[in-house]
Amino acid sequence: MDRISAFRDDALGDLDAVGLAQALRAGDVSPAELIEAAIARAEAVNPALNGLAFEAFERARARAAQRSRFGGFFDGVPSFLKDNVAVAGMPTMSGTDAWHPRPVASHGDFARSYLATGLVPLGKTALSEFGFSASAEHPRLGPVRNPWNPEHTAGASSSGSGAFVAAGVVPIAHANDGGGSIRIPAACNGLVGLKPSRGRLPLDKDMRQMPLRIVHNGVVTRSVRDTAAFYREMEKVTAHPKLPPIGDVTGANPRRLRIAVCTKSIEREAGPEVSRLTMEVAELLENLGHRVTVVDNPVPKRFVDDFLLYWSFLAFALVRGGRRTFGPTFDPARLDNLTRGLESHAARNLHRLPAAIARLARVRRVTSRLHDDHDVVLTPTLADVTPPIGHLDPTAPFEQVMDRLTEWVAFTPLQNATGEPAISLPLARSESGLPVGMMFAAQLGHDAQLLELAYELEDARPWPTVAD
Repeated sequence: MDRISAFRDDALGDLDAVGLAQALRAGDVSPAELIEAAIARAEAVNPALNGLAFEAFERARARAAQRSRFGGFFDGVPSFLKDNVAVAGMPTMSGTDAWHPRPVASHGDFARSYLATGLVPLGKTALSEFGFSASAEHPRLGPVRNPWNPEHTAGASSSGSGAFVAAGVVPIAHANDGGGSIRIPAACNGLVGLKPSRGRLPLDKDMRQMPLRIVHNGVVTRSVRDTAAFYREMEKVTAHPKLPPIGDVTGANPRRLRIAVCTKSIEREAGPEVSRLTMEVAELLENLGHRVTVVDNPVPKRFVDDFLLYWSFLAFALVRGGRRTFGPTFDPARLDNLTRGLESHAARNLHRLPAAIARLARVRRVTSRLHDDHDVVLTPTLADVTPPIGHLDPTAPFEQVMDRLTEWVAFTPLQNATGEPAISLPLARSESGLPVGMMFAAQLGHDAQLLELAYELEDARPWPTVAD
């Protein structure tokens, strides 16, 4: 099936966010021209991609017209926020329609910082229900489709952001990651997706209150320099005092790294095609002068059950506290099978939860030992190529969906538990032409090291867009 591309000869062109910021400063384009171009692109492709959760086009136009009142490096560059963070004047529906939408009164902590960089939101992007699935295929809201092939998923949970950035609607969009949800859509859509170190970016109150903070905010972009510039600018707004600063990363580091490569997840080997592509990237790294060593996966198998139980507990808390959190219109009967199945799994196993959380909190001891001998660990982002729409249908029996999810999303949850940074880069293509992401993980706080390596790999093996 034909790709879905919004790229055209307009004010946005094929520039990334840094390129647009430079064009704005040079006076080559105006904020109003960029916003109008992005709105036109969104209107052109959203009927096919279904990535838009809430439209705020008039608000964006008004914001662009008042540019002198705002600041930030990206001032005037169009973007989107994912529909699970609080943005004043917009509802937060978190990928479900289980209650009636109502605008929130004020920005959450993340949106306040994000908007301080100057990015202009055109609205909010779609996600899987509460972000629980790696594919957004809501039975009533519909699936979010992949612009490389709309018969396939755009990944999740940050699916709408991934689809819109890949299609060329905007160059940068918010994503967040509680089990891979920055890296998964980056891998599926051919994008750069860095899950930063825990604490690197602010969280809204609901996410801060989790017993184990597995969720991390970030962005998906088409270029490494956009991701690097975003983190540089966010550090000017908010910085974690206990983490090494990322700073202004603008290129590769000449230092050669010790890189471990592993194609086996905790429970299974990646699919043959993905394993082969991963080893080809390992060979590229060797050719670039890095020291590459094949390793076995050191994480205990119990991690999978522990993470699933904690994931289920989050569903349990949302469902059982739904009316208190979302208001009297909350109707649990409108939740999908996956959310309800996770809630039931947690209810049956609550007695095991404290021990599971304790083990998840300790798993970084395992990865720290691995990082004693290796600067970076390379794995595939996902264990198999991107599946078609329907493979992760949330109306299917819970056991079927969970089996398929745990088989596909076999590598990404580890860094959510450890808090370590990991980046997905679109370094490979499947035989069918879909992007295949490669994931690089580093020690806590070493986000800059991942960006430096990403610059080097982007230069060595540039990746195409859907317009190429």
